[in-house]
Amino acid sequence: MQIIPSILNANLLNLMPDLKELEKASVEMIHVDIMDGNFVPNISFGPDFVAHIAEETTLKQDIHLMVQNPDWIVDQILKYQPESITIHYEATHDIYRILQKIKDHGVKAGVAINPGTSYEAIEAAIMIADRILVMTVNPGFGRQKFLKEMLHKVRKLDLTRQINQYTYKIEVDGGVNDQTIVKCKQAHTDECVVGSYLFKNGNPLGNIVKLRQLIEE
Repeated sequence: MQIIPSILNANLLNLMPDLKELEKASVEMIHVDIMDGNFVPNISFGPDFVAHIAEETTLKQDIHLMVQNPDWIVDQILKYQPESITIHYEATHDIYRILQKIKDHGVKAGVAINPGTSYEAIEAAIMIADRILVMTVNPGFGRQKFLKEMLHKVRKLDLTRQINQYTYKIEVDGGVNDQTIVKCKQAHTDECVVGSYLFKNGNPLGNIVKLRQLIEE
């Protein structure tokens, strides 16, 4: 299971040292949350930030769009060729078309679902998705409690890909720490986005090591 640091919880006033620590930890990818103040009440990064990160580090970017009607921002971010772009099922009426556009540009396409959205709602989209992101908190803010009830979606997604031989990755985002990461592994999660826990005490390298030890036991 892969750990993907969410830089929303890093020291944004002095980000480069944290990015260097993540490189030392052999992290492959970072999670970048883009929020518009509309789909979620918070506002975070934009396309220019994605470009700056690409210039400063070799870490791949897993872009998570918490944006209403994401078409316009998808077009801008595709120019920077991130590793993946994930859009919310709830944010558009034409998710299949946008996922296909992302894939046509050689970028992996993901679909995210909020805690209040059922697994059944995304059945049509998972046929072409490269990543399914299950929110285990309500999107928009960090430091929320992990909603363990959401892991039933992870189990259903895992069973569905086994039956149909789909190749999508299952990602969990929200409230992942040294207590909940083991539950994610047991549910057959492939990737865990970790934010608040990872950057606490200004020691992302040490916290990654601890999490990796837990999931390897």
